[in-house]
Amino acid sequence: MPLEAVPLPPTEDRVAYLNDRYRHHSATSVLERALSDPQVGRIAMVSSFGAESVALLHMVAVINPETPVLFIDTHMLFQETLDYQTEVADKLGLSDIRRITATQVQLEAHDPDGLLHTQDTDACCNLRKTVPLEHALSRFDAWITGRKRFQSSTRAALEFFEADGPNRIKVNPLAHWAPQDVQDYMVNNRLPRHPLVAQGYPSIGCAPCTSKVAPGEDPRSGRWRNQEKEECGIHFINGKIVRGPLPKGDAA
Repeated sequence: MPLEAVPLPPTEDRVAYLNDRYRHHSATSVLERALSDPQVGRIAMVSSFGAESVALLHMVAVINPETPVLFIDTHMLFQETLDYQTEVADKLGLSDIRRITATQVQLEAHDPDGLLHTQDTDACCNLRKTVPLEHALSRFDAWITGRKRFQSSTRAALEFFEADGPNRIKVNPLAHWAPQDVQDYMVNNRLPRHPLVAQGYPSIGCAPCTSKVAPGEDPRSGRWRNQEKEECGIHFINGKIVRGPLPKGDAA
């Protein structure tokens, strides 16, 4: 029976089962299982091709270079990111890169002058990232992210597997990695670096909302600087969708 035809248990049951089964596995082992375990289902990777993305992209390429990789192009990315995406995909042999964008109709209706980010960054992220990604992910039962516990307070309790609504799960193979683990992996595998990292951008998003980070600052402090905002996607609190930044005290 094809994988897509196999009925899956409820998401919460799948997440509990997978976290229990793979709790003490390595990142590579979790990823290998995620790409083949029937309890995970149809799966894609979502990548920003940012500062640390190449580590997980390399892992995926080694296991299965035909894995769908969803790349969200907001039309506001640095040119360096677009060039880096092409370089990395070619070097790693990733054969199914899918560029995800908002439609021209959506952009003209909600951000005709391209200045929405100056008025409402949450609305801009929703238009250019969340909505297009949700549409792309509707074909999958699970998706792989490069999120890690050390990146922000909203990720401090991140598990390998987590519920993403009632019908889909997120897989976070690098959840328990420390910053040095990422750097060591990139060095040991001689992976190309995002060119903006050397220019003072340790965390890279859209050009208008990403600034350089001074020595000693939190690596993500250059994202949405001076705003109470750490994330750009969809969060779930008590089973309900919350878009934009999380209220203080709530966990992702």
